Amino acid sequence: MSRLIVVSNRVSAPKDPAAGSAGGLAMALSAELRKYEGLWFGWSGETVEHFTGELNIEDRAGVAVATVDLEPQDVDEYYNGYANKTLWPLFHHRIDLTAYERSYGEGYERTNRRFAEVLQPLLQPDDVIWIHDYHMIPMARDLRRLGVKNRIGFFLHTPWPARQLLVTLPHHRRLVESMFDFDLLGFQTREWLGLFQRYVEVEAGGKVRADGRVEAFGRSVQTGAFPIGIDVDGFLAARDSPLGRRTYDRMSASAAFRSMIVGVDRLDYSKGLEQRLLGYEQFLEDNPQLRSEVFLLQVTPISRDEVDTYQDMRVRLEALAGRVNGAYADMDWQPIRYLNRTFRRDQLAGIYRAAKAGLVTPLRDGMNLVAKEYVAAQNPEDPGVLILSRFAGAAEQMGEALLVNPFSREELSEAIQKALTMPREERIRKWKALMKVVRDTDVARWRDDYVQALMAASQSKEGSQ
Repeated sequence: MSRLIVVSNRVSAPKDPAAGSAGGLAMALSAELRKYEGLWFGWSGETVEHFTGELNIEDRAGVAVATVDLEPQDVDEYYNGYANKTLWPLFHHRIDLTAYERSYGEGYERTNRRFAEVLQPLLQPDDVIWIHDYHMIPMARDLRRLGVKNRIGFFLHTPWPARQLLVTLPHHRRLVESMFDFDLLGFQTREWLGLFQRYVEVEAGGKVRADGRVEAFGRSVQTGAFPIGIDVDGFLAARDSPLGRRTYDRMSASAAFRSMIVGVDRLDYSKGLEQRLLGYEQFLEDNPQLRSEVFLLQVTPISRDEVDTYQDMRVRLEALAGRVNGAYADMDWQPIRYLNRTFRRDQLAGIYRAAKAGLVTPLRDGMNLVAKEYVAAQNPEDPGVLILSRFAGAAEQMGEALLVNPFSREELSEAIQKALTMPREERIRKWKALMKVVRDTDVARWRDDYVQALMAASQSKEGSQ
């Protein structure tokens, strides 16, 4: 049977599969790698003075892991530069924050080439290679140049940008052309897939066939939408674990008969955190009778703190939370609890279960698994209400949520008020419909659908012209 080779910027195979903090994606991919006796390859997260290509190989709970150290210039140009300062903001429609530096692009190309050169000797002829996310878009091209003929798939976890924005990227055509060295391109939603296909049609004069195969640059590639999900059973087990239950009890007691609203997002401008706080502030202004009856718990772990944009946003968020608390707090009530820390998965499950409303309001997001985790955590007999941005990929599946435009503070205010006053019968009806979606599209289904499609993808690179 073919081995599965997973490739990603960072390797997240858990050392302890029972760890409450292990994410569903890592658990699902690790299970697949054990099934196929595969390998997970990527950057170690460490640096060395000069790149050597020396592999670090270890066994993590039955998963073979191979990592390589990068040199500081690689990290600055490939990771901090092109990945985080160029592609990430561009793919999230923030061209005002996109940095177009030639050295970033050169570092991105160089580092992907290095990854390919290190991985190639590890490959066996019948291996199936699954490359993840925007960090490694050119890697299939580099592997092909080294003579690798294996089936190679790619999955993009972020949105794909609109054509009018992508063309602002220098050498955008070269980047897209390199994607035609894959056998299968996977996107989170039909919308992101459609934007990719539209770019190929307009900018490359390509064709999109009824079966999803896209033809351009003298080649063809199979495409499809594969919405990612959560490990439902694992998350329910975390929710019902001793720590999950203790966290629920603790949060319920801390609420002191008030309604808790929860938001959990890493610090990033794509998450709409400033707009969320402004919408909550509008809710407090619009509903003075509810002010002391509700509070917002916003959990925001710090990320990419070495990037100026994130440092500036952190300062603005802290100032905004302080302003709202200063204006509305009472001697025994604080409207916003703002935390910059990370919680275990079982703790988050308990927090979600205690919340009467979940605020998931990104400005643009590939999927957003917090939305699905919040639904899974709820008490079926008295569930909370999910408030979801229509610009999250999850909105394509989760129409029974209260869908909002996160740019409108008035819409956010009205949605919060509606969520907190919604009759229980309506909350139960909505929750049942949402939970069915979460169950039917869990992470194992996503993994299996993608791997099966990759196995079936034709290796022919000859597009019909």
